[in-house]
Amino acid sequence: MALKPLTNAGWGFETNCFVCEPSNPLGLHVAYFHDDEADLVNAEFTFGAEHSGAPHYVHGGVLLAVLDEAMAWAAIAVAGRFAVVQSTATTFDRPVRVDEPHRVEASVHGRTDTAVTARASIVDAAGRACVKARARLVVLSTAVAGAAIGPVTGADIRYLRPPPPEEST
Repeated sequence: MALKPLTNAGWGFETNCFVCEPSNPLGLHVAYFHDDEADLVNAEFTFGAEHSGAPHYVHGGVLLAVLDEAMAWAAIAVAGRFAVVQSTATTFDRPVRVDEPHRVEASVHGRTDTAVTARASIVDAAGRACVKARARLVVLSTAVAGAAIGPVTGADIRYLRPPPPEEST
């Protein structure tokens, strides 16, 4: 298994991502990796009481953020697209306990020039699924990417939605 770290630093724009940016002082600091043999994105994490909803369970919103980020990284690393979640559905099968290690895995199940479908799950140390999500992500256009992160240039343009064909008059 060849794990490659997924970081924002190589894209030529600054980010303060709440989930994955290590320099965000209020962030979750989840480090994601691309397993290029299995074509998965994964991360291991343990959240403390400061991330709880119920006293012993991690807040569902925190878990949704971890799943969302995993699927976005899968869109980049596996599908080769800058994309954001448009719609998602999540199932909570068992609680994610604070102070216990868990793992998130995300995979791509379909891709076009304009959309990516992905799935992600959070599993406990025993390998039992705790939370599962599926999502449709939309590939960013040049204009939307520019507004969100600044100009995308050079080889990174391939990660964007292709421009529509010019209409003939």
